[in-house]
Amino acid sequence: MKIGVVGLPNVGKSTLFNAITEAGAESANYPFCTIEPNIGIVDVPDTRLEVLGKMYNTQKITPASIEFVDIAGLVAGASHGEGLGNKFLSHIREVDAIVHVVRCFENSNIIHVNGSVDPLRDIEIINLELALADLEQVSKKLEKDEKLVKTGDKSLILSVELMKKIKIALENNKPARSVECDEDEEKIMKNLQLLTAKPVIYVANIGENDLGKEDNEFVKSVKQFAQQDNAKCISLCAKIEEEIISLPPEDRDLYKEELGIKTSGLEKLVVASYDLLGLMSYLTAGEKEVRAWTIKKGTKAPQAAGKIHSDFEKGFIKAEIVSYKDLVEAGSFVKAKEKGKVRIEGKDYVIADGDVVLFRFNI
Repeated sequence: MKIGVVGLPNVGKSTLFNAITEAGAESANYPFCTIEPNIGIVDVPDTRLEVLGKMYNTQKITPASIEFVDIAGLVAGASHGEGLGNKFLSHIREVDAIVHVVRCFENSNIIHVNGSVDPLRDIEIINLELALADLEQVSKKLEKDEKLVKTGDKSLILSVELMKKIKIALENNKPARSVECDEDEEKIMKNLQLLTAKPVIYVANIGENDLGKEDNEFVKSVKQFAQQDNAKCISLCAKIEEEIISLPPEDRDLYKEELGIKTSGLEKLVVASYDLLGLMSYLTAGEKEVRAWTIKKGTKAPQAAGKIHSDFEKGFIKAEIVSYKDLVEAGSFVKAKEKGKVRIEGKDYVIADGDVVLFRFNI
């Protein structure tokens, strides 16, 4: 999973990126500090892995991971090449979802690229630039497909109708993701890699003085907008998150406790990302490795096996499955089997979050 972190210059975007990835991206008080995207691979927090690791006395624990990409700051006119426009847009096309950082704090020492703090205006600037870039792309494809549609190609007819629907949505200030698509249209939409088709998490970046009272007027306005936009919204203080990460690991929990922070920014982002993209994790466990595998909700056993290796999916025979809860309560896989908690499932079984799975296959 690849997530792009975006926002206007000086909203705390790179500070947040540093905090969640410990990647040390440059963060400074001037526009376009980030030019090329910084990339950080982050382990998905999952306490179940440590428990299984001890149970199996495993040699290796491998959590699921998320790739965060810190993308260059954006200004009005980016769709026409202003600022770092074209570079920004090309980087964002490659991600699965967008984390849009919005400044929700006042601080006269930190320059705002537009001179004042106004989260909804900032959101509108970025969303407009993404929509304008999509509109240009869709208009070009529509023009091209309309010339070729006379051939009677059904896929072109479908494409033309979809482009018209998307164009109308964009012209009415609605994102491409608001357009309802059937299965065939969804494939066309996916191939287009439209910027406004990507799911969004708005991160309301609050000031240090707002800890414990995250629902200031700025944050409320962002949450309301996110609800209307069918997007997720979380609030956090990027500066504090960065301070926590700068501490030795053994001191972090104590500092969070002193500040009244129960859930880290990374954990909030992971939960929101998984929920937004409809993802979950199943687990495999043994002496060699305990591992979490990320799959879409609703994935059947053979396709889940294919996440490990394509041969597992091709030669799938069955899956031995026990829920994490039942396995931990039993104390071992053998005891869980004795208690009748291990099930044999076939090709139609839909994997559940936290299933501990042993696949049987033949190649």
